[in-house]
Amino acid sequence: MSATPLAGEIAALIRETGPIGIDRYMALCLGHPVHGYYRTRDPLGAGGDFTTAPEISQMFGELIGLWAASVGAEMGGGGGMLLVELGPGRGTLMSDALRAVRAAAPGFRPALHLVETSPVLRAAQAAALAGAVPDFGAPAWHDALDALPDGPAIILANEFLDALPVRQFQRTPRGWCERVVGLAPDARLAFGLAPEPERGLAAEGPEGVVMTLPGPALDLVRRLARRLRDQGGALLAIDYGHVRPGFGDTLQAVAGHRFVDPLAAPGEADLTAHVDFAALARAAAAEGAGVHGPVDQRDFLTGLGLLARAERLKQRASPAQALAIEAAVARLTGPGRRGMGRLFKAMAVSGPGLPRLPGF
Repeated sequence: MSATPLAGEIAALIRETGPIGIDRYMALCLGHPVHGYYRTRDPLGAGGDFTTAPEISQMFGELIGLWAASVGAEMGGGGGMLLVELGPGRGTLMSDALRAVRAAAPGFRPALHLVETSPVLRAAQAAALAGAVPDFGAPAWHDALDALPDGPAIILANEFLDALPVRQFQRTPRGWCERVVGLAPDARLAFGLAPEPERGLAAEGPEGVVMTLPGPALDLVRRLARRLRDQGGALLAIDYGHVRPGFGDTLQAVAGHRFVDPLAAPGEADLTAHVDFAALARAAAAEGAGVHGPVDQRDFLTGLGLLARAERLKQRASPAQALAIEAAVARLTGPGRRGMGRLFKAMAVSGPGLPRLPGF
């Protein structure tokens, strides 16, 4: 059996109630109130398990901040506007964004709201944003989206949707059977299939393929689309994923900057799945919201002026710093496994009246 405290709890749950779906397994691994991955650690950076775009370069957060200010100006820049980040990590993106806003758009002063459940990361966010308090006021933290106050909002979600639980189904001669986590004969956690096919799944596919359904992500985007439709504003979601329907098992676990077995150490590794941007775009449009993109991260960032920003930074940089800036640009925009430019997508959802948004 996997030797983590959470593994024992999950095994006991399976013995009591039977195998659990991938969605419940992900929710327990990431959000368990005592042993959940995001409840117990700072997972970011060289000393953590993975690195996100804001940690690669300040340019990422700065461009996002200017994007938010531009959208705020299109909305009239009035009072009562919220700037919200979902899953803000260490607060790096928001800190860089506000620094750029302070310099380039001094009239944009929204109220800051952070949706974060981790006490460890809330402390890191408070430290990162301490310098912004005189200009923007102290941020408010919330455990859930429903706790946000009403009002027009610009909502940022960078590498947030990929961590929301998904359900998986595998095509069998009997139909689409749900993929579950159960116990092997040696008591270790093991993947299996529900004995009966899921009713209502009519997708065609060859035997053996896996289909992933993003239930919570769809629900979240629907709720945000309704809010933006009724109260105004925009959502910017950036994540790794795909824009065309397809099959494949994209569930993955990362620890120490390496891919690991998703069942090996519950609560000790990050679990994610690729985001189905096409499905999210359809869900938002069905609620009456505007949809922009999705586009590749490379195209989004270069459209916002990443290359020009990099050149300005290099003019004041040492040779070593200039090389680091070039490496950051390559990482943010490059193709392949080392680059984020093609694998990562950007999509925006907007309320009525907004024109095509920057970067799209």
